[in-house]
Amino acid sequence: MRIVIAGGHGQIALRLERLLAARGDEVAGIIRKAEQADDLRQAGAEPVVLDLESATVDEVAERLRGADAAVFAAGAGPGSGATRKDTVDKAAAVLFADAAVQAGVRRFVVVSSMGADPRHQGDEIFDVYLRAKGEADAYVRGLDALDWTILRPGQLTDDAGTGLVRLEARTGRGPIPRDDVAAVLAELVDTSATAGLTLELISGSAPVSVAVKSVAGN
Repeated sequence: MRIVIAGGHGQIALRLERLLAARGDEVAGIIRKAEQADDLRQAGAEPVVLDLESATVDEVAERLRGADAAVFAAGAGPGSGATRKDTVDKAAAVLFADAAVQAGVRRFVVVSSMGADPRHQGDEIFDVYLRAKGEADAYVRGLDALDWTILRPGQLTDDAGTGLVRLEARTGRGPIPRDDVAAVLAELVDTSATAGLTLELISGSAPVSVAVKSVAGN
């Protein structure tokens, strides 16, 4: 498969790129800064320098053409203000989805956040973030041209992955190592039977492949 990842230098994206490259997939990661390119190459991914905050749909679609799947893993990141929650976590996700439709890439996986909700109330930065992610998720859900899956991890940690997770429509809150999020994403990209599902993810007792198979087709 050829898989294009938005936010290719993110902590989850770099882990995902290593997993996909190791299993023989062709991976490209979209990054904002040319100086990030070597990190992607070391992960086995082709770096594509493109700023999703200023790119057009046509420009992004050109990078997506010929891909079998697209993963939106970009984020404004900690320390960013409310404006970038809107331009990255919402607007860039919408742009990437529109570009996938234009490029004819049906399989589309979104890294969202537990608690994302377009109706989330509050004015704190995290409130704005959850609202932006929720609005982006709602937009993607409305695109019939995409076989989308939305993944909402719990509290992200840098602990070593265990390969044991809980993946359901509703899991309740809990931690999840970034390693395990990447492992689930790698399975989801390859499992189109999870299309149309919004799934929460925390650490649990099921091996990743078993967890993904158990929700597929539901």
